[in-house]
Amino acid sequence: MREALGRMRECMESARNNQILSINPCFEISVPWENRQVTRRFLSREEQNTFLKTVEHSWYKEMFYLMFLTGMRIGEVGGLMWKEVDFNEKCLRINRSLSCQYEYGKKMLRLLAPKTHNSYRKIPFFGEAEEMLLQQKAKTDSLKKALGNRFRATGEYADLVFVTTMGSPVLRYHAEKEIKKVVKEINEQEAFESVQEQREPHYFEDMYPHAIRHTFCSRCFEVGMQPKVVQSIMGHQHYSTTIDIYTHVSESRYQEEIGKFGRAVEPEEAESKEPEKEQSFWLGQTFG
Repeated sequence: MREALGRMRECMESARNNQILSINPCFEISVPWENRQVTRRFLSREEQNTFLKTVEHSWYKEMFYLMFLTGMRIGEVGGLMWKEVDFNEKCLRINRSLSCQYEYGKKMLRLLAPKTHNSYRKIPFFGEAEEMLLQQKAKTDSLKKALGNRFRATGEYADLVFVTTMGSPVLRYHAEKEIKKVVKEINEQEAFESVQEQREPHYFEDMYPHAIRHTFCSRCFEVGMQPKVVQSIMGHQHYSTTIDIYTHVSESRYQEEIGKFGRAVEPEEAESKEPEKEQSFWLGQTFG
């Protein structure tokens, strides 16, 4: 906005100097320059574990696990094909995204090129990724055999990794609908337990598929990955996008990190007979 207004102001000023305009209207434009931070939904480790435990018996269990283990966009998840799963090199190759749009009232599916050039990437298998993919392969093969001609993902969609219970391609709608079901189940269980334990309930905050991508990114930073490596895995076009998430995670751990500093002066060990305990006290001491 700042750059666009500056260019427009120069054009209008030239027009005024050439007597095409009597005034430069751009000088009257007021723009809010403050840098507003976008609030992103991240799942804590506890929330992530709760979510994954709840989807344990869901048809989409493997899909959600892989989303938490790769940070893929939901369109990339829907467009992932088995030919892009490399069990030898232990990685996924992101080459396309599944898009759904309505044209003249008709739903149109398309396999498109990824969002940006950086979106073409390889994502290594993290954690249980390989195990989940093998389970998904067995489950999909079994579904194809059971449905036969009723299996809906045909033609260019026949090789998709993730499908619905009828073999249709998985769209954002399916992921959002399943997430809402999971959140509802978690909160119903929490409401019941809070009554049983006579305490205030702690409800699970609503979320959306992209929140899982943000969560993966935050987990990467929590284990100490370098931002440029995370940018490559996430497929972010701009480094600033990655570092914004890094900054958010850093702020959330601020108190935890400063607690590691200790005191400016180490306590004397004159009368101490337990140096190990004294060292532990020093490392855990926070600012007074």
